Amino acid sequence: MAENATHDLFCHAINSLNDFAIWRNFTAKIVDGSPALFMFQMTIISLAGMIFGPSLLGQNKKLLDTMFPIRSLATLWTVASFGNLFYTFLIAVKADPAMMLKPGRAAMYIGSSMFCIALFLSLAVSFLLKTIVTVEANLNKSIVFIAASQSFTGFPVVAAFLTELKIQNTDVGRLAFASAVFADLIDIVVAAISLTLGDVVSHPLAPVRAVLSNIAFVIVIVFIIKPMVMWMMGPIKEMKLVGEKCIFITTVVTLLLAFVSEIVGQHYVLGPLIFGLVLPIGPPFGATLVSKLSTLVCGLLYPAYLAVTGLQTNIFKVDFQSAIIVGIVMVSGIIIKLGAVILPALHSQVPVRDAFLLAIILNIKGIVEINVYNFWKDNKILHDGDYALCVVSVILTNVVVAPLVKLLYNPSRQYNTLKRSTIQHSRRDSEFRMLVCIHNRENVPAIINLLEISHATEESPIAVIGLVLVKIEGRAAPILIENSRKRVPETESSSTTSILNALRNYEQNHRNSSTVQSFTSITHFETMHDDICRLAMNKRATIVIMPFHKKWAIDGSIESTNRSIQQMNRNVLKNAPCSVGILIDRGILNGSLSVLNGRLLFNVAVLFFGGPDDAESLAYGARMVRHGCVKITVVNFLLFGNANSKERKRDSDLINEYRQGNLGNQQFLYFEEVVRDGVELAGCLAKMVGCFDLVLVGKYHQKSPLFRGLEEWSECPELGVIGDMLASPDFECTASVLVVQQPRMRVNETEPLIHEAPDYNRVCLSMERRNQRIF
Repeated sequence: MAENATHDLFCHAINSLNDFAIWRNFTAKIVDGSPALFMFQMTIISLAGMIFGPSLLGQNKKLLDTMFPIRSLATLWTVASFGNLFYTFLIAVKADPAMMLKPGRAAMYIGSSMFCIALFLSLAVSFLLKTIVTVEANLNKSIVFIAASQSFTGFPVVAAFLTELKIQNTDVGRLAFASAVFADLIDIVVAAISLTLGDVVSHPLAPVRAVLSNIAFVIVIVFIIKPMVMWMMGPIKEMKLVGEKCIFITTVVTLLLAFVSEIVGQHYVLGPLIFGLVLPIGPPFGATLVSKLSTLVCGLLYPAYLAVTGLQTNIFKVDFQSAIIVGIVMVSGIIIKLGAVILPALHSQVPVRDAFLLAIILNIKGIVEINVYNFWKDNKILHDGDYALCVVSVILTNVVVAPLVKLLYNPSRQYNTLKRSTIQHSRRDSEFRMLVCIHNRENVPAIINLLEISHATEESPIAVIGLVLVKIEGRAAPILIENSRKRVPETESSSTTSILNALRNYEQNHRNSSTVQSFTSITHFETMHDDICRLAMNKRATIVIMPFHKKWAIDGSIESTNRSIQQMNRNVLKNAPCSVGILIDRGILNGSLSVLNGRLLFNVAVLFFGGPDDAESLAYGARMVRHGCVKITVVNFLLFGNANSKERKRDSDLINEYRQGNLGNQQFLYFEEVVRDGVELAGCLAKMVGCFDLVLVGKYHQKSPLFRGLEEWSECPELGVIGDMLASPDFECTASVLVVQQPRMRVNETEPLIHEAPDYNRVCLSMERRNQRIF
């Protein structure tokens, strides 16, 4: 041992583990006992770590010694290390290894450029500063490491940031995550190599032994431990259940690999990181593992790690000159990374605005940098002042980046349209492109019925784009999968497989008049509308069909309600570049499974009150009536005493166009109902809707005495006044309802388009622009 080595020595009281109940010893301090002290500290630091650190309240020596005495720090750091270990493990479990190995060309260019250029140029800046400025002795050793840290881009930090801003499903968000994953892969490899070769001076063969031991360590995880886990997963896949035994074994193996990582000379998180990557992602195993551990880890242990980091951050150890030098290194590192991201992004044909936003997002900092700074501090590479500067730089960077991205980026802007993609404005013989969104198997019969009565022919075929909506579980990155015709991706569940099979059966029954493309969106419901709207725009959809958020029981009551789907529907209605229909499925009440199964006639009602949305529902009904088994009844509701209004004349001209186009068609019926107020309207609807299998109605209607009193009872405003009434469980009705909305012009979000009579000599496509897929 070196003679000049210094060690901290502290003593434990022999009764430190005894019970200090207040009613037994009124003179004893409760926090003198180790268990009580530890519980008290965990409570305090979970609430605010840096506040009680030496930068703020910790300046009071007496308070600091009472709350965080030296003898307690070892226990505190041990618990915090467990938080860091398991948090890293959970991140790895949720990561997709395929994205690391196959990130896409653009992400590979950006990730490699971001790491390599930022590393070399930041190091060059640090060496330049050392030559032209007199640097304090401690900083002179650490400035190179601080400069190197500017090249780090942790994908967990980027993933959390994108999720917080709800932009992970956008083109910029997906590219940012893929680029961060690839850059982090390079960073992990470089860090492992540097740790392996760090002891080169101790023995000539030390590097060789270190390299061989690390390679063997990785081989054991990948080729021995992983197959054992997959063998254990066999019965889990069949039963779809993960027992406590599997969770326990996984936890123990994680701790063992952390121990082995330290033995082979690596950081203790390396083993859990690799182990998490080889575990199956998503349900059932990955999702269950994350749900079991995340509450304790993310709610207590991981915040404790961050809080302990704050406890040892002392900004009063920073001197002015060091702050200026480190500030120059940090700012130059950010500028260098901006350029290192923007240039390859522009080369990959990313728009200039998106490239700039991408560069800002990839400058975000967080747990990865904190881990590195803590490791360097423990190994005396960073001293107190340098460490405080690094931690403060992480905080300041995030304070700037987050508001800047919110200010500059509006995800809904990419769906803005100047033209309209609607049924009303499409040619009679054009391809009818339907994007049908399916959440579960119960949605399938109603969707297939709707496709059947939409009447696919060789002259006017239907292009079906099926999108299965799956809530993300046990994975970090949302994905949009194009389902292969030959096989179903491994991420698909049995429910998803049955949905895809139903769509393929529909295609087989309409080989010459219909095509089907199927996709699966695995993401959060809060951002699922991004996938829906982007797919609608890229596939030039005419209408998007969305599931309703309520499910009916056999007795007509509401069986279940999913508020996440309701919010998703609202977001789609707000941002969609084409028409949208929300399908309220009551098929379980009348037993209708398919139009082709023993049904001679399928009765459809079109409720017309005027306006663009009703015009769209009328156009859809006019297409359905071409089907030999569909009978359309158009009911035009007229306000008493409003015969000479301009709006009524315009609506009459529109309806007459469709009546003229269906002269002689016995299955196209038209009626007029004159009503005075909302009471008469509700009574009229209650009498007639029971005669139909499907009711079409527009969402938006201009204010009128017809709806007076009805708006006050609206439970689902996304359906409009009439749609909400028809979807209410209090409204005795067995007919399914399709509420239709034409796309909104972005000039004014609140006012719909002024409808026009159908023009069959032109086609209006809703594509203002199409974003090129860049990976």
